[in-house]
Amino acid sequence: MFKKRIWRYLLIGFAWVISLGGLVVLMGFIRVKKSEVVCKDVKIYIPGSQYFIDRQEIDNILGIQSHAIIGRKMDDINIHELEARLKSNPFIEFAKIYADMDGIINVEISQRQPILRIMNRFDQDFYVDQHGLKLPLSANFTARVLVANGYVDELFANRVDTLHTALAMQLFKTADYIRKDSLWDAQIAQLYVNKDHEIELVPRVGSNRILLGNADSLDSKFHNLLVFYKKALPQVGWDAYKVINIKYANQVIGVRNETVKKDSVKAKSPVDSTKSIIDTSLIKQ
Repeated sequence: MFKKRIWRYLLIGFAWVISLGGLVVLMGFIRVKKSEVVCKDVKIYIPGSQYFIDRQEIDNILGIQSHAIIGRKMDDINIHELEARLKSNPFIEFAKIYADMDGIINVEISQRQPILRIMNRFDQDFYVDQHGLKLPLSANFTARVLVANGYVDELFANRVDTLHTALAMQLFKTADYIRKDSLWDAQIAQLYVNKDHEIELVPRVGSNRILLGNADSLDSKFHNLLVFYKKALPQVGWDAYKVINIKYANQVIGVRNETVKKDSVKAKSPVDSTKSIIDTSLIKQ
């Protein structure tokens, strides 16, 4: 019995030695074969609907057209350096390059997704992506996103950078909220910062301005605006108010448009007949 156990352990150990030896030989064979493989082609994958980066620009970055890659031995191609080149492009969020044994180099690229375009008061123009990072404009593609302009002080150094001012962060927060709601994404066309550094919304339907104030309590503010749209505007018309103020809790203040017939809007505030104050907390949905 004891001898059988010894032989069993010896056989197991011998099998491991053979397996490890075979693995070393196989790795050496693969290494030798890889050193002889020549790059035959470069395949580029750019998913998504944005087109800041096209095949031509990737070709230029990697030197494909100049035959800096194709035709060279795989061992002579520095994959990490190529990845670093791609990642230095401001429109590329993620880049991965890998090669197979058939001499094909695969390039996977993920582009940054802008959600807002800011035009500051210094005539600088830049995008803000979904992570709140500033990006330059592109000569290849113009993204169809919300535009914010007016008294915006956020500066741009023509490179990928974070937002530095509280107002710019509020604009980003507001744009991010709007794009995630199909109703408001279709209705809100522009953000404007007035001289009091408050955010105004410019709607696609209606000639009024919507005073948002800041980006606090966005759920509540847009809920109040929806109630106002459903309950008040159908009775008086879309052009009855020149300003719709939603910056206060549970209240929408409509400033009447004097060009509309005076009897078309009945003011509810005894203090100012040019305003209608609606308590949204009292309106049934």
